[in-house]
Amino acid sequence: MKKTLLATALALCATSTVLAAEPDFTITGNAGLFSDYRFRGFSQTNLKPAFQGGFDFEHKSGLYLGNWNSNVDSGLFSGGSLEMDFYGGYKFNYGDFNFDVGGLYYYYPGSKLNGSTIDNFELYGAVGWGPFTLKYSHGLTDFFGTPDSKNNYYLDLGADFDLGNGWGANAHVGYQKLKNDPSGLGHYYDYKAGVTKDVDGWIFGLSLVSTSKKDWIVTNRGKNAGRFGAVLSVSKSF
Repeated sequence: MKKTLLATALALCATSTVLAAEPDFTITGNAGLFSDYRFRGFSQTNLKPAFQGGFDFEHKSGLYLGNWNSNVDSGLFSGGSLEMDFYGGYKFNYGDFNFDVGGLYYYYPGSKLNGSTIDNFELYGAVGWGPFTLKYSHGLTDFFGTPDSKNNYYLDLGADFDLGNGWGANAHVGYQKLKNDPSGLGHYYDYKAGVTKDVDGWIFGLSLVSTSKKDWIVTNRGKNAGRFGAVLSVSKSF
């Protein structure tokens, strides 16, 4: 009995030490190389490769801040060749559900459209259950410089599955709605399905991507930026 009590006491002390050592915040980074940068189904890099990376600051309370960056096609963004995203929000759990609410600001330094730098700001809310996540994003500004397009929105349903042995599968469907879009598009759907493989912390991926309005954006080579295509990637978090 004395040995049992001693073992229990030591276990409790060890548990208390682990709990006491839990950090108040964590900082992580990520970087990756992609054969194409697709944003909501459309290529942002003229169907060419993209190098992407960023970092995240997370507090144990659920608050977080982050930055993410990627090269983009300067022709598409009126002289801007870099996308910089800044975001922050709050994550929490309730029962079997997890929630995420926050804001995201897109910025394209060096771009000029109608005398102003191209940018975009959205508020978002997401709810996850098991492998599924439903996310709603609401634009408080004109959609990347599109005149009179405030209150645009994007609905995103995604799923991620762990297949074991480092393999994963994912799928996504999105719906973009624009207000007063001068191109006449109004709305469209985008789709993605992919597989991933974790090799010693390096994530290799293959995704198949398409949209319901493939020619809404046309590259400077006359190619439909929303056409069906495959995206290869390798990324790592640190």
